[in-house]
Amino acid sequence: MDFTIPDELSDLRASFATFLEREVRPLDEELQPEFWSRCPDQDRVAAAAALVARRSAEEGFFAAHMPESVGGQGLSTLGMTLLVEDAARSGMRLAMLAISPPNPSGPSPLLLALPEHLHDRYARPIVAAESTMCFALTEPEAGSDAQAIRTSAVKDGDGWRINGHKHYITNGDKADVAVVFAVTDPQRRAAGGITAFLVPSDQFRRGPVQWNISDTHPSELFFEDSWVPDDHVLGEVGAGFFLAMSFLNAGRAFIGAQALGLAEYCLDAAVAHAQQRTAFGRPIGKFQAVSFPLAESKCDIEAMRWLIYHLAWSVDAGENPMLDASIVKYYATEKAYTVADRTLQTFGGMGLLREGPIERILRHLRMLRVVEGASGIQQLVIARTLGL
Repeated sequence: MDFTIPDELSDLRASFATFLEREVRPLDEELQPEFWSRCPDQDRVAAAAALVARRSAEEGFFAAHMPESVGGQGLSTLGMTLLVEDAARSGMRLAMLAISPPNPSGPSPLLLALPEHLHDRYARPIVAAESTMCFALTEPEAGSDAQAIRTSAVKDGDGWRINGHKHYITNGDKADVAVVFAVTDPQRRAAGGITAFLVPSDQFRRGPVQWNISDTHPSELFFEDSWVPDDHVLGEVGAGFFLAMSFLNAGRAFIGAQALGLAEYCLDAAVAHAQQRTAFGRPIGKFQAVSFPLAESKCDIEAMRWLIYHLAWSVDAGENPMLDASIVKYYATEKAYTVADRTLQTFGGMGLLREGPIERILRHLRMLRVVEGASGIQQLVIARTLGL
C-alpha cells in the first residue's frame, strides 16, 4: 500500500493555496463586518462570492473534477478531495465557494447525463461559474426516505409536465437551473419509476429562504405545471434514483473532506491559543486538561483523513464503495463536530463569541451531520451490511 500523495497533486495544492491567499483572503477580510453583521449587505456578499467562483474557474480550480469536454480539468476524486480539504482548513468563508464540490450550486457530474447537444447550453456555463444550479430532491414528506417523493412528472406532447413541492434546497433561491427528481411511474418508484429532469428557473416558483445557518440558504421550490422538453431528461426515463446514487460515493468523499478541513482549522486555532494564553504563570497548553483533548482531536483527525483518502482512491479505481461512503459521511461529520466542540472548550468563554474562530464552524458541522444523508441513516446503511 502506498499512501503517498502524488507530486502533481502536491503541486496543485500549493498552487491552490497561493490562489486562496492572493485572490480570496483580501476579499474575505474586507467582508468581515458583513459576515458578523445582524443585517449584512447580502448583495455585496453575493457579488464577492460570485467573483471568487469565477476567478477560481478561470484558474482551473472551481470545477476541476469535471471532464475537459465541458471545460473542467478531469481531476481525480482524490485530487478534488484534497482541494476541498484545503479550502475548508483555510478558515475563510469565501474559500469554500472557490471550489464547487461539495457546494451544490456548482456543477455536478449529473449534468453529463444530459444529451451532448445541451452541454454548451447548461454544463459549460456552470463549470465556468457563469450560472449556478441546485439539486432538488428533498420534499416536506420525503427527507431521509428519498424514494417517498411526491413530485410527479407526466408525459405531455414532446415533453413533461411537472408538479410538486421541494424544500431545503440549497441555492434554490438563486439557481439558474434545478436538477429535479420526480415520480414518472408510481408503481415502480425507486425501482425504475423516478426520473431526473433539468428544469430552468423560469419553470418554477421560489419560496422564501428557510434558514440561514452556516452561509447556506435553502429555500422552497414550487413546480406548478412546469414543462420541460424530452431532451431535458437526465439519462433514461425511470433511472433518476439510480443516477443520483451513482454519484454518491465521490460526494461523500467531498463532504468528508470539508469536515476534515474544518476540524484541522479548529485544531490549528486551538493549539495556537493554548500556546499563547497563560494561566497560573504558564501557557494553558501545559495543563493536561487542555493538551489531552487536543491530542485526542489529532488522533481523530488522522483517522478521518485516511478513511476519506481511501474512499476517494477507491472511487478513482473504479470501485463502488457504498459502505465506505456511508462510513465516511457518518464518521467524518460526527468526529469533526466533536473536535470542534473540544477546541471551543479550549477558548473558554471566548469560544462562544460569534466573532470567535470556532463558533460558526461548530454550527456548520452540526449542519453537516444532517444534510446529504443524516448520521442515523448512515448508521442504518452500515448496520444492514452487518446483517442487522
